[in-house]
Amino acid sequence: MPLPHRSPSPDPQLAHRTADAVLELRGPDGAPLAGTDVVVEQTRHALSLGNIGFDFVGHANGETEADPDSAFGGASPGLAERLAELYVDLYNTTTLPFYWGGFEPERGKPDTARLLRTARWFADQGVRVKGHPLVWHTVTADWLRDLPTEEVEAAQRARIRREVGAFAGVVDVWDAVNEVVIMPVFTNEERMNGITRLCRERGRIAVIRMAFEEARAANPSATLLLNDFDMSPAYECLVEGVLEAGVQVDALGLQSHMHQGYWGEERTLAVLERFSRYGLPIHMTESTLLSGPLMPPEVEDLNDYRVESWPSTPEGEERQADELVRHYRTLASHPSVEAITYWGLTDDGAWLGAPVGLVRADGTPKPAYDALRDLVKGEWWLAPTTLRTDEQGRVRVRGLLGDYRATAGGATAAFSLQAPGEVRASAVLTG
Repeated sequence: MPLPHRSPSPDPQLAHRTADAVLELRGPDGAPLAGTDVVVEQTRHALSLGNIGFDFVGHANGETEADPDSAFGGASPGLAERLAELYVDLYNTTTLPFYWGGFEPERGKPDTARLLRTARWFADQGVRVKGHPLVWHTVTADWLRDLPTEEVEAAQRARIRREVGAFAGVVDVWDAVNEVVIMPVFTNEERMNGITRLCRERGRIAVIRMAFEEARAANPSATLLLNDFDMSPAYECLVEGVLEAGVQVDALGLQSHMHQGYWGEERTLAVLERFSRYGLPIHMTESTLLSGPLMPPEVEDLNDYRVESWPSTPEGEERQADELVRHYRTLASHPSVEAITYWGLTDDGAWLGAPVGLVRADGTPKPAYDALRDLVKGEWWLAPTTLRTDEQGRVRVRGLLGDYRATAGGATAAFSLQAPGEVRASAVLTG
């Protein structure tokens, strides 16, 4: 039985993410760098700020033609280079698609090499990589339907070990199980898929245990998430059951596809309050806000809403920019939130064809992109700042938790601010 945990209180001032550091600098000779002008600047946020990387699978593999049968979606290859510049200027994390139906449409022929090249391409840009998902009933392998349940389970176990093992060291964060609340009762298909059948016969907690144990065995240092869109008490009950069963969950994934309208600060904080009581980090894994007409409120399954054209509008773009900044401020204010992932850089190839991207289909940034960048690389960022050390080589540095660099006279040193409040740090300049 998990111990009771008191949900931490939100703080709009972000004291829980801010360090007031006394930084002691030494020169290449090891002596204190006394009475010297140094330039201090931030290089990375500790808070994981991400988006999906589906648009760059072809780009990372040198492909110039779009795959019309791709299960992953994504932007046109011609936009990739421009989108890559916008991506790495804003985000430090990406989510890559491991949907089984697209990753291994023919049994025994997984798309490992192509996705591994993509993951390494992101890593070379300094972007951490997450895999999504290892177990999911939607976009799963069609060939599972004809297998007995025992073989479905064996294939699923083998698939988890294969992917987590092959990508270890490059992809070390995984949505281990996706949307398991609805998984055994999912009926929005003509013929039941193999994973829904497996979950219906074995039970939700058994499927979750299988996913986490197999992934943990393949990569003991991986961060494994339980992820869902269902923010009802059903997900809370499932989390409690999983923890009581002794399954080691590293973080809870919460989705917020707001196609029907912005949740608002009050609702968002209420959701965070409910799910933070388990004492686990929270990853907001899939957030979207529209820059065009909203989906009608009566639609229950977002996948059922299809329109011929879903344009971005000037009024919608202004609304999206305002709501996006408010959403990120709200999420960052809560100490449990460790990661925020937006679900779509561009409208080109976006899920459901909705105008959720921060970049228009022609590759030009919307106001939302600029507003978010102003927040995370402006207000929340320490730009290059000249400081002068005292006689002991010390300067005071105040900034959000993350990685930093100090430069003086052509020599540099990297340091990190890892804990909030009054802290001490040290670095030796080299070069």
